[in-house]
Order: sequence, then structure tokens, then C-alpha cells
Amino acid sequence: MNHRLDYPVFDADNHMYEQKDAFTRHLPDEYKHVIRYVQVDGRDKLAIKGQISEYIPNPTFAKVAAPGAQAEYFKNGNPEGKSRREMLGKPIVSPDAFFRPEPRLQMMDEQGVDRAIMWPTLASVLEERLANDPEATHAVIHSFNQWMYEEWTFDYEGRIFATPVVTLPIVDEAIRELDWIAERGAKVILIRPAPVPSLRGFRSFALPEFDPFWKKVQEYDITVGMHASDDGMTRYYNQWEGHFDEMLPFAGGSLFQAVQHSMSRGIFDAMCSAVTHGMLSRFPRLRILPVENGSSWVLPLINALGETYAKNPTAFPEDPVAVLRRNVWIHPFFEEDPVGLIKAIGTDRVVFGSDFPHPEGLADPVSYASELDGTFSDEEVRKIMGGNLAEALKVA
Repeated sequence: MNHRLDYPVFDADNHMYEQKDAFTRHLPDEYKHVIRYVQVDGRDKLAIKGQISEYIPNPTFAKVAAPGAQAEYFKNGNPEGKSRREMLGKPIVSPDAFFRPEPRLQMMDEQGVDRAIMWPTLASVLEERLANDPEATHAVIHSFNQWMYEEWTFDYEGRIFATPVVTLPIVDEAIRELDWIAERGAKVILIRPAPVPSLRGFRSFALPEFDPFWKKVQEYDITVGMHASDDGMTRYYNQWEGHFDEMLPFAGGSLFQAVQHSMSRGIFDAMCSAVTHGMLSRFPRLRILPVENGSSWVLPLINALGETYAKNPTAFPEDPVAVLRRNVWIHPFFEEDPVGLIKAIGTDRVVFGSDFPHPEGLADPVSYASELDGTFSDEEVRKIMGGNLAEALKVA
């Protein structure tokens, strides 16, 4: 690659691959049994509370699918009917740049990427599988954040912004974790866009019960990232199909699941809750950044909010569509047409993300700009490729 654009590039969607001890290095002894690596037929597997997970086929990431291996599939479909294995191609040995910040900066220089948000990969397995044990969830998440800070920091040389996780089952514990994270200079946190589990069942993160947490987030002025994850929708799929499966993002699924996934139900519901349950009106300075959720959910949500507001205006504290446009930044996939989205929410709320180094993303992150050429002005492209994200994270 070795190329640069003539303006700063800020990638909203880069990923680290976790080291094998990411969850356990700092885990207290009383929770050591919660997370283990075990051997199954000669291969490392992750076991969570004794249950072997196939969520990531190789949780050590020693060998992975090449970056961008599925880009053609997501852009143009699969007219030849290739198998998933054929589409992914030959795996590669993961370079150090996938695991550590120093070589990652060198790789970013080669790619022409100035700054990037760095999301975890395997950590999204945790909260759904620990839903029935809130104390263990908080302990494992804190252990993981300690590892992340030790290996990546939360602001590496002003260029790599790793995203510590905050889990919400116990509000006081969530606030304690937020305090710990803020003291260490984080610019963005990761909240799972899903109902929050407790011993009494599930409930939305946007209900008043969580207001003390959101009040602190607003005071710290930290951006709230809501990256795609295991959001519990598989429980819903299982009810329709009579299965008892876990989410397997790299194993395909039924046609029912594929169609439901294309509707972006998880992030639609999460953002609908943030608006209709009043969270974003009670805390109007929150900045919400849904990443790797695409943008297909935005226009249906705007239409639904607008129609409901027109029929029930007194039920809302303010115009819900205006709330969405004020508080939420959108990351469209490279294969999506951003024109309709930008007409609906404006250029200032759209950010670029490559999903590097995942196979479904872009091998060449800055090639995203070519998807915008000829459609938007130079100034608009600059905003989408970096300026808007810098504003969302409050970095110069």
C-alpha cells in the first residue's frame, strides 16, 4: 500500500486480536474457574464456566483469515455459490501488529491511517455467556480492561484509542469501572448494544435505573462506542427454530437468521430504546457511536420515530428524530450506499471504518474514500474520513 491521502484519516473500526491471557492475567483467584483454555482434538478452545464456546473457531488468533478476504462477498454477493471456506481462502499467520500497538503504528503508517479506534475481537463473547452471573461478569471485564491498559493503553501516542469495556448488570460496579477507566485517559468506552442481564431478567440500559452511570459518562465527556457484538439475538432465533445454539459469527446460519441479521434488529432496538426511553433526552450531551452495525437500520428508525412522534407528540420530551441526529454518529459499511443516509442525518454524523484486519472488512482501509468520490465534496469526504470522528472523540 504505502500511500496517503492529502488529509488526516481516522478509522472508527480497527481491531486488536487478544492474547491468550487477556481475560485471565489479572483475574482474581476466586474467578479463575470462569475462564479457561482447553484442548479439544488438539486445538485450543475457550471454556466459559465449563461450557466450551465455538464463537471464535481459533481463540488464540495464531492463524486467521486474511484481512478483506470477504470484502468481495459483502460488496457483490456470492453469485458462484462459494462455500465460506472458499471465500475466506488460505489463512495467514497473524503478525505482531495484530496483537501489539508498536508494530500496529508501523502498519498504520504503511496504510496511510493516522489514527484509529481499536476494538477487541474475542471480548464480545463474554457478556452473553455470563448473563446469569453478574459478579463474575464484572470481575472478568475488569480483568480484561487491566490487560488492555497494560498492553495497549487507552490512548497510545494520540493515535490508537483502545476501547475498554463497561458492563452494566450492577450499576455501582459499572460506575466504579468507569471511574477506573477515566482516570487512565480513555477517550471511548465499549457498551454492548443489548438489554442488560440481571438475576431478575433483562432490561434496557436506557431505563432510569442506569441514570447514575450515564450522568457520570456525560460528566467525563467520554464517547460511548456500541460495537456489534453477541447481543442476545440468537436467543430470539433459537425460539423460532427450536435450537439451543450460541452465536457463531463465522459459521453462517439459517436463512431465517440471515434475513433477521440483515434487518439490524439488535442496533435498531438499542437506538430506539436510547431515544424512546428518554436516555438521550435526560443526558443530551452523550455521544453515541454505533460501529460495525452498518446504516441499514437508520432510515427505518427515523421513519418509525417520525411517524410515532406525529401521532403522539406530547409523549416525547423532544423531537425524537432530532435527538437521533444530535447524539448518534453512524458508521456505514463500505458496501452500503451512503447517499440516502447522509440526506437523512447530514454529513456531520457519518464516520468511516474499515474493520481491519477482519476478513469482512477492507484490506486497504483508505480505499473507503474511493466509495465517496464523485458523490460528495472534498470537504464532506474529509469529514467522513476523519474529521467527524475527531469531533466525536473530542480529540484535536
